[in-house]
Amino acid sequence: MNIKTATFKISNTDYKLCPDDNKPEFAFIGRSNVGKSSLINMLTQHKSLAKTSGTPGKTQLINHFEINNEWYLVDLPGYGYAKVSKKARIVFEDFIAAYLINRNPLLNTFVLLDSRLPPQKIDMEFMSWCGEKQIPFAMIFTKIDKLSSSELQKNLAAYKKEMLKYWESLPPIFTTSSDSKFGREKVLNYIDEILKTV
Repeated sequence: MNIKTATFKISNTDYKLCPDDNKPEFAFIGRSNVGKSSLINMLTQHKSLAKTSGTPGKTQLINHFEINNEWYLVDLPGYGYAKVSKKARIVFEDFIAAYLINRNPLLNTFVLLDSRLPPQKIDMEFMSWCGEKQIPFAMIFTKIDKLSSSELQKNLAAYKKEMLKYWESLPPIFTTSSDSKFGREKVLNYIDEILKTV
């Protein structure tokens, strides 16, 4: 897939106020500080499409970016904010859940995982929740340039082992680096494959 245009469309906290043109949507979500904004900017080849920040939890809205006038890349707030009040966290979780469960044009959710870490409880719980709600998702491991190949394989194997305790088969898995652009083509080709089935 060749991304020719990527433009910000709308931000809000209510899935009912999202674009009503019924274009397919692909959502990106992960724990705070997983590198989501950097990954979105790498995929779209726009340096500042999604706001990157040294402060985790900056994304607090559902952000729609229109790609090639054909589909939406949706940047969702991270889960597991360390610095956000419990009350605010519950509000975020409610509108994120409402979006994921009720949004008809949503075709796939990419769950971002930090490749440097062993399986995290909050990530496993979120993916289990997606499974229970029958929300199709793929796993994207970020920051693979920050560790050795053997460490990466060890962490991937640990995730797969943990997932297979609860899942009969694994969802699609991608490995990426926002710095080297590794994985960009595979993620975009996967989106393209799904779009061709619509």
